Amino acid sequence: MSAAQMEQLAERVERLLVRYEELQRTNALLAEQVDVLTHERDSLKSRLAAARARVDALLERLPEIKSAA
Repeated sequence: MSAAQMEQLAERVERLLVRYEELQRTNALLAEQVDVLTHERDSLKSRLAAARARVDALLERLPEIKSAA
């Protein structure tokens, strides 16, 4: 392998390492966003369940409507 080929190979390896580091940072940011969105989703699901329970409790308090038959 010639010196020029070795230099080209070294440059390619260096570019690959830089790209790999960029991808690692991007992946870490995306993982952080997934964690935030997962927490937000769980919070919204909890709020929805509480709201449904309140609506169900209010419906139970309503007087029974007799159908005019």
